[in-house]
Amino acid sequence: MKVILREDVDHVGQMGELVTVADGYARNFLLPRQMAAAATEKNVRALDHQKRLIETKRKKERAAADEVATRLAGIPVTIPMQVGEEDKLFGSVTSKDIADALAAADFIVDKRKILLEKPIKTLGTFSIPVKLASDVTGEVKVSVVKQDTA
Repeated sequence: MKVILREDVDHVGQMGELVTVADGYARNFLLPRQMAAAATEKNVRALDHQKRLIETKRKKERAAADEVATRLAGIPVTIPMQVGEEDKLFGSVTSKDIADALAAADFIVDKRKILLEKPIKTLGTFSIPVKLASDVTGEVKVSVVKQDTA
C-alpha cells in the first residue's frame, strides 16, 4: 500500500515521502496513529503543493537569517568583567551574558542559539557562532575587557 508519511517513521522514511508499506502495517499502525495518509491522487497533489509552499517559506526564512547574520557581524559586543591577579576573571562569560549584551544593543537573540562550547574565562576577543536558522550560522565578536574599578 502506498502512503504519504505525515511524520518521520523509523526504518520507513521521512515526513512528506511517498512510500510503499505492507497493507496491514498501514491499516493497523500508520493510519490509525495519524502517522501517514493514504496516497490517493488528491493527497499526492496536496503533498506536491505543500512541498512547494514549504520550499518557498524556507527560502524566505533563509534570506531573512542571512540578513540577520550580516547585521550581527557588525555589532561589537564588549563585556566588562572583574579580574584578579594575573588578569584572571572572577567567574566566567556565559551565553546568557552574551545574549544580555546583545539585547542591550537592541539585538534580541535566544541564549540557546549562542553556540558557546565552554564559558569564557580569560580576557580577549572571541568569535562566537550564533545559530540563526537550521542552515545559517552567524558570528559575533565578543570582547571581554577588564572592568574599571574607579
